[in-house]
Amino acid sequence: MKALYNDGSVAEVADGDVVHVIRHSAAHIMAQAIKRLYPEADFAYGPATDNGFYYDVDLGDKKISEDDLPAIEAEMKKIVKENLKFSTFELPREEAVALMEERGEKYKVEHIGDLPEDARITFYQQGDYIDMCVGPHLTYTKALKAFTLTGVSGAYWKGDKNNKMLTRINGTAFATKDELEEHLRLLEEAKKRDHRKIGRDMDLFMMRDEAPGFPFFLPNGMILKNTLLDYWREIHTAAGYVEISTPQIMNKQLWKTSGHWDHYKDNMYSTVIDDEEYCIKPMNCPGGVLVYSSKPHSYRELPIRAGEIGLVHRHELKGALHGLFRVRCFNQDDAHLFVTPEQLTDEIVGVVNLITSVYDKFGFTYHLELSTRPDDSMGSDEDWEAAEAGLKTALEQLGMDYVINEGDGAFYGPKIDFHLEDSLGRTWQCGTVQLDFQMPQNFDLTYIDADGEKKRPIMLHRVCFGSIERFIGILIEHFEGKFPTWLAPLQVKVLPVSEKSRDYAHTVCDQLVAAGVRAKVDDRDEKIGYKIRDARSTDRVPYMLIIGEKEVESGNISVRDRSNETVQRELSDFIVDIKAEIAERR
Repeated sequence: MKALYNDGSVAEVADGDVVHVIRHSAAHIMAQAIKRLYPEADFAYGPATDNGFYYDVDLGDKKISEDDLPAIEAEMKKIVKENLKFSTFELPREEAVALMEERGEKYKVEHIGDLPEDARITFYQQGDYIDMCVGPHLTYTKALKAFTLTGVSGAYWKGDKNNKMLTRINGTAFATKDELEEHLRLLEEAKKRDHRKIGRDMDLFMMRDEAPGFPFFLPNGMILKNTLLDYWREIHTAAGYVEISTPQIMNKQLWKTSGHWDHYKDNMYSTVIDDEEYCIKPMNCPGGVLVYSSKPHSYRELPIRAGEIGLVHRHELKGALHGLFRVRCFNQDDAHLFVTPEQLTDEIVGVVNLITSVYDKFGFTYHLELSTRPDDSMGSDEDWEAAEAGLKTALEQLGMDYVINEGDGAFYGPKIDFHLEDSLGRTWQCGTVQLDFQMPQNFDLTYIDADGEKKRPIMLHRVCFGSIERFIGILIEHFEGKFPTWLAPLQVKVLPVSEKSRDYAHTVCDQLVAAGVRAKVDDRDEKIGYKIRDARSTDRVPYMLIIGEKEVESGNISVRDRSNETVQRELSDFIVDIKAEIAERR
């Protein structure tokens, strides 16, 4: 595919950039359609994204809802059919401002004011629509062959809650109609797997207006959560970690020393105790630092690997809250490693291998990103260069592919991020390894080296699951609530066909429970077909045991698994097999 670049040249687009160019062009065509339908529209930002495109629009007193999207989409199709040519031009700053003022584009004028003095200011035009943009774009509108609009939401100008709320119109586009149809199929599948609906059906968790963004875990959800944490504790004990717990509330001075107050205070909750300001922790790391600094350490003690399932609170805007994926309080499976420079590479390698083993357990594949120094950072250039080099060395020793994610590191250090892929092909950033020279320096952490001198340890921050709550949401959608047996809140549901087999069904269930299997009897006065459908679609159990008069007479069971095949078995044999399946976490 060919594209028009902002120097006026037309050239072939690299395969990896084709969809980006298509989506960016779709955003401009959508904006032109909106302008035709709503002449008062004033446009802010309209980029392509990993999943599609959007445009933030100020419509004054007008409101757009999802009911208006078909009309906008129809107007876009007209523009595509008109086969308008894309052209590009560049203007000096003063002329660019004058053009945008003449067209009533106040957000573009403000955007020009934010650009560096030496920035090139380029524009793209199709028909009567002109947009400030760096491109590249399609050469003609007819090249946009497969697109759809997907939703309407709100967004603050420049992402700042103090600015005006704009209307964000979302869409997606692909190179072919087949790709678009597959994407829409996956969206429908994602709706079926929505963790909020499945969470309600399976009684895993709930959200309440009395506590927006603060999830309530129900008994089934607590079984799932605790099973995950039991697994976490087992593998970390085996890997040489110790577990600690630190307070949820600590004074503001601690957060100033750690750097969080200057870099993160807008997301922190605070309170006053004894006339002194305290903060509810948004991260576990300063508490872990205080534990390390509570006594002297020798080089012989290092590495120290201290894990914590810490409850943290972070302020999120109400409009950003989304089930378990975006909440205001969650448990984070943090660990903080204090290491010598000589141990650094081996410890990073160990962490990466541990996280890999966790994702393998759930059937996730992943890719790695190395996130480098952000604009809002602390520390010297030398420390950052050494930290980034340390992470690169570990990845190269592992022989693992990774991409550089410029400027997305934590404020105190660079990081390796694990982006896992679920069963629908969606990616989620969960695990991370962050290298930190800053906090040991801010808190004057030391150890006594072999030469008797005080040295500064290097600190590694890392998580496997990330937010436990968010990871549970991902697992719900990944498995569609059909968890592996070891993880399922209810592992076996015993279904008596009639009242005549009810007593034997309870005897079977009692033996399962005594063997450590999570089981219960559905002894409602319902037909067996209804009970089977309910166990499959609501409880989503790995195994159903169907107990009729034949099973009562022979003293065995009929086992139905998720393949919907039913086989007769001896109860004792089934118990042996399911216990092994659970113990091995298959």
